[in-house]
Amino acid sequence: MKIWLKVFAKLVVPIIGLVIVVENGFAKPGGESKSNKVPSNIVLILADDAGYADFGFQGSKQMQTPHLDRMAAEGARFTQAYVSTPFCSPSRAGLITGRYQQRFGHEGNLQGKVPFGVDPAAYGLPVSEKTLADRLKQAGYTTALFGKWHLGEQQHFRPLKRGFDRFYGFLSGQRSYFPGADQGREYTAIFDQDKVTSGEDYLTDELGQITADFIRSQSDKPFFVFLSFSAVHGPMHAVRDDFEHFSHIDDLQRRLLAAMTYSMDRAIGQVFNALEDRGVADNTLVIFLSDNGGANNVLDSSNAPLRGAKGTLLEGGIRVPFLARWPGRIKAGTVIDTPVSALDIFPTALTAAGLPTDDNLDGISLMTSIKGKPTKRSAFFWRINNAAAIRDGDWKLIRFPDRMPELYNLSKDIGETTNLSLQRPELSERMLTKLFDWERGLSHPLWFSDYRFHYVDIDKYGSDYLAGMIAKSKAKIINELAKNPDAVLFDRSEK
Repeated sequence: MKIWLKVFAKLVVPIIGLVIVVENGFAKPGGESKSNKVPSNIVLILADDAGYADFGFQGSKQMQTPHLDRMAAEGARFTQAYVSTPFCSPSRAGLITGRYQQRFGHEGNLQGKVPFGVDPAAYGLPVSEKTLADRLKQAGYTTALFGKWHLGEQQHFRPLKRGFDRFYGFLSGQRSYFPGADQGREYTAIFDQDKVTSGEDYLTDELGQITADFIRSQSDKPFFVFLSFSAVHGPMHAVRDDFEHFSHIDDLQRRLLAAMTYSMDRAIGQVFNALEDRGVADNTLVIFLSDNGGANNVLDSSNAPLRGAKGTLLEGGIRVPFLARWPGRIKAGTVIDTPVSALDIFPTALTAAGLPTDDNLDGISLMTSIKGKPTKRSAFFWRINNAAAIRDGDWKLIRFPDRMPELYNLSKDIGETTNLSLQRPELSERMLTKLFDWERGLSHPLWFSDYRFHYVDIDKYGSDYLAGMIAKSKAKIINELAKNPDAVLFDRSEK
């Protein structure tokens, strides 16, 4: 009997301990995964202004995204994933800090020109906020950002001062996809570390290649890569070969969008290949999402079956495509219908790195939803410029400055077509009260977006206005392609 007890102690007890520590492959906060001597690598991939329905894994029959479709098949797809705002810069501020950006005043979108009365030294992500790169760098990670920053132009806001060891990209909200263009001002120029460079290739492809090269160059030290595409944000520039690949699409604007999406997917494929070449794909958490809803007003992106677009608090402005892949940790082909937030990425990354989460974070680890466990989140909140919203369970309320609030039951009305605020006044009142209670904990905005956005953002809620904007953008693209196609299509033969 004593012999069997000794055997049990040597063989079974260590196995039980391993199960307790790992729990689905994620290290417990403050501990290290016994299945990996080093913490997991983390790759965060962010698209820009991508439409909810403009991916193969989201059901598109027009867009071709084979690498992202493979990621969805090998990992988890989240059907109700939200960003914290419908605009680029504040969305990134929330994502990179894991906190509602309204808590520290980064509520408005950053424009190319500092608004009147705003101190340029305060026009960016407050230095008081710790970024995900800060936390991971302190834990021994090599950190890198490739692509769009859009969180401040002043030196103290720049990526190399916000936790990143490596930076190749640009500071502004948008720039040309052509190498050598937009170099007249630092804000739109391409940077390699802290030096301006001209770039050598179509921007999306170049970002994919540089990211892949970085991954292949890494040693055994864990790394965090933030691949922040400008695609498919305007200007609408595409590789000529990609544009011709979609010659079957008659609508020239949709053809351009398909080509831009195709090149982004190709760049992501380069990253996957690099992870496999390095032999670290199984120990790398990869997350993909878009920074806000599709800008169908200027790109004719599709947010179907959602109503609304970038800049609105309708589902089309804040619900985004969202994938997570981690072989052996996340079961292949998982579909998560539980609502999640981009704010959840920060605590998820900390947990994957074996680090404790911070008490001041607003997000919850994505593994909670992946495991099917109930979350302790009370609600989702949004506020931008002159509108605000709350989702509590299946119910969502939008508060406007110029009309009665709108109330929708998303479980029955994903397209937000039937306003139930007058039929459910008590519920509307409770949700408004909860929204006001959340706002009590926010800071005053450090700046406001350009005044014209206040009008346009409200106008975007009207379908007729949106249709007019789409018609204008289509006419512009047709004119540009007819007048000077070389200014729109990048020809590799001239590279």
